[in-house]
Amino acid sequence: MTHEIFVPFWGDPELLYETVASVLAQSDPEWRMIVIDDCYPDENVPAYFAALDDPRVTYVRNEVNLGITENYREAIRRASSPYITILGCDDLMHPEYLRVIKRAMVRIPDADVIQPGVVVIDEHGVEGLPLVDHVKQRLLAPKPVDGIAVLRGSEMATSLIRGDWLYWPSLTFRTETLKRIDFRDGLPIIQDLALLMDVAFDDGSLVFVPDVVFSYRRHGSSASQKTLLDGRRFADERTYYRQAVALAKAKGWSRTARTARMRTMSRLHAVTELPGVLRHGNRAGLQSTLAHIFAL
Repeated sequence: MTHEIFVPFWGDPELLYETVASVLAQSDPEWRMIVIDDCYPDENVPAYFAALDDPRVTYVRNEVNLGITENYREAIRRASSPYITILGCDDLMHPEYLRVIKRAMVRIPDADVIQPGVVVIDEHGVEGLPLVDHVKQRLLAPKPVDGIAVLRGSEMATSLIRGDWLYWPSLTFRTETLKRIDFRDGLPIIQDLALLMDVAFDDGSLVFVPDVVFSYRRHGSSASQKTLLDGRRFADERTYYRQAVALAKAKGWSRTARTARMRTMSRLHAVTELPGVLRHGNRAGLQSTLAHIFAL
């Protein structure tokens, strides 16, 4: 079964080329990669793909810059295989990624989302485990039984709203699910969590296989870090957590609603980020962080 791997691109071309090389190195040859260039201003990028001699690789360039969410939607519109991965343009698949994912599909054929094991690397490719990832992997991720963990419906929703332990670029999705459940508008910072929660509210399923087959790149000065310093990240989170409470109540999922209302791990995250906001953030960032810690 051919697996489509979409790579929405805007960023460092050299890191993109490493990403492409990691796909080319897959031990399972049944894949197709579609790189969607969101008008990045570097003429060397199309030249690089023109020189690639692999019919499984397609390079397309948007006519206008769409932005990250619309470029994700463009990937989903183009999808034609039963499952797809929307790979980050600076992340790395390990050679066994597709084999591990496909084994999970066989074991859990109704899986909507599959999360493999992940290692975290910095902008230089050096492995590490920052506090946020320590919490994700050691405290929040479910414990597999017989090499796999399966969460469905309310259990999936409660797990993710307690603390989002997933790594979006490493996920494989059932294509039909992504075509049916769209990103929510107005939540640009946490659009991935909101979509995954909507999969859960749609009684979907999440499969976790701990085999480490992906390197997630966490940059020290990433765009997501900037949204913490200026307050946008926690403002988005508070907005969505309120929505999640209402959605859970409508489903009759009291445990999910209670977890969303308390948002304990999210508050603790704000506590750990407070010293950095005090040193490097602005007034809006400080106000947002304090509101996130103390507001009901």
